[in-house]
Amino acid sequence: MSKHSKDESPHDTLWHLIKDMKFAMFTHRHADGQLHAHPLTTLNRKLDETGTLYFFVSRATELGQRVQADGNVCVTYSDPTRDSYVSLSGTARVSDDRALKEKLFNPLLAKAWFPGGVDDPNLELVEVRIGHAEYWDIQESKMRQLLKMATAAVTGNPPSMGEHKELQLG
Repeated sequence: MSKHSKDESPHDTLWHLIKDMKFAMFTHRHADGQLHAHPLTTLNRKLDETGTLYFFVSRATELGQRVQADGNVCVTYSDPTRDSYVSLSGTARVSDDRALKEKLFNPLLAKAWFPGGVDDPNLELVEVRIGHAEYWDIQESKMRQLLKMATAAVTGNPPSMGEHKELQLG
């Protein structure tokens, strides 16, 4: 049974896949050219029509500086128990939008990292405008997956499992 409706918009499909995966791996380019990834908490309560994700980061780290130097990022989500995987590429920027910070700040999630709340001097808001998304949403049971893989091993034909799509946003 499908985990999301075939009639959903790309924004709705993405949100349906990631809404329960609160932690993402946020990959950016370091000053030395290498790619670095950081686990971050997604702050969104929904994915609006702009296709923007929000994260709080600390000024005490280099992440905000790196985003300002090179805003090309990749954000990935995975939920192995549901066999859902999402990779999002986009453009990140640091925002000083106080009203948005107030709207997104959740003391239960963020107070440990930012004890000064919205006024904490280390609090930075990173916005990621999604340009491209790719997801894998496997709907077969683990047993059925194993059976398909065994059949593929015998026949030499790759197994067809679940849904794999690329979406252009923005």
